Amino acid sequence: MARPSARPIAVAKRACRCAGGRQGMRSMPDQVTDVRLLDDGYSREVRSLFYHAYRHEPTFAYLMDAQRAGYDQRVRACVREMVERHLGEELPAIGLFIDDRLVAAALITPPQRRLDITESWSWRLRMLFSVGLAATRRYLDYHRAVQACLPVGPHHQLPMLGVHPEYQGRQIGEQLLAAVQRWCAEDSASQGLVLDTGNARYLDFYQRHGYREIGEVTLGAVREHVLLHPGETPAAT
Repeated sequence: MARPSARPIAVAKRACRCAGGRQGMRSMPDQVTDVRLLDDGYSREVRSLFYHAYRHEPTFAYLMDAQRAGYDQRVRACVREMVERHLGEELPAIGLFIDDRLVAAALITPPQRRLDITESWSWRLRMLFSVGLAATRRYLDYHRAVQACLPVGPHHQLPMLGVHPEYQGRQIGEQLLAAVQRWCAEDSASQGLVLDTGNARYLDFYQRHGYREIGEVTLGAVREHVLLHPGETPAAT
């Protein structure tokens, strides 16, 4: 359900229609995507989306130990703590909607508001009681290692972003990145946008959109790639 407090910031382009005659490609109807800034009133929808987007990702499979019983519950709990802390601190988040349904979202940490969750004892305690000691330690180690890869100077960071599995393959990811990059470009002091991924399938996608690798973190058998998109000058209005 739409909330007046979530301000629309753009209307993305219509999704391209796939050629019906191509093998391996399905035809899709045109869909208009609304791009909105999200507040904590959307916490439940954002948590649900990220749970579905992250539960099969290699990074979370390592951090929350997919080999142990209770994996899904740990993923839900970790996502809940991340989203509630982010939105509770009134940090920016962008969501894409189709027919008023949240289909993609990104949490954005501006340079001047970068929070070190490893220094928050209340957050660490909630994580400890929610996901257990081992998963909390893994997450904190991962977080510190990624932060150590960040370049010098003011940069935006995307601690979480994802597209609902039902809407993947429909160019929603491209629209989400474009919306995030436009929003971040409004901050003329920012020197770029940083994100990380442990899914090698996404590397070509990010590189095609101007990201370059600036660091790598080893998480068991997972190689987490830290990527930077250089800052852009906002278009004149």
